[in-house]
Amino acid sequence: MANNGGEGVVRPYGHPPILNERILSSMSRRSIVAYPWHDLEIVGAPVFNYVVEIGKGSKVKYELDKTSGFIKVSVYPHNYGFILQTLCEGSDLMDVLLLMQEPVLPGSFLRACAIGLMPTLDQGKKDDKIISVCADELEFRYYIDIKELPPHCLARIRRFFEDYIQSICLYQSYFQ
Repeated sequence: MANNGGEGVVRPYGHPPILNERILSSMSRRSIVAYPWHDLEIVGAPVFNYVVEIGKGSKVKYELDKTSGFIKVSVYPHNYGFILQTLCEGSDLMDVLLLMQEPVLPGSFLRACAIGLMPTLDQGKKDDKIISVCADELEFRYYIDIKELPPHCLARIRRFFEDYIQSICLYQSYFQ
């Protein structure tokens, strides 16, 4: 790649290419996995970068089951996504349930703060879910601990995860 002076840009091994290099590399058929948010700066604690996968109240969420190859459908009471540049057990991205007033389109990028953790298992592997609030949203941003949430909000989150885990167990037992 050439910079303003026409000289080649030398990047140390292991550093991701800049976005323009990614676009050109795809045109040249070089294999580079890139997502729009890879170049985003990692913010400092307690705030983290979050990408929405499922909008709050979405009636349809499609997810490929890696084991069976079937498409699963789920409904989520809040925005659901992952923390950028993280991996947990099973090489999955760290899952986050984000509390805020409005649904957000999938692929959106938000700043969030963790207020709690919901420990879960998926196929016998640890698959914890982080409960968080949008750092820039008026209603929820002042909560710093999940215990501060109104009882009806806690009950809705708890019920969702109970139903979610039960549906996974039923699905897995049916196809095994």
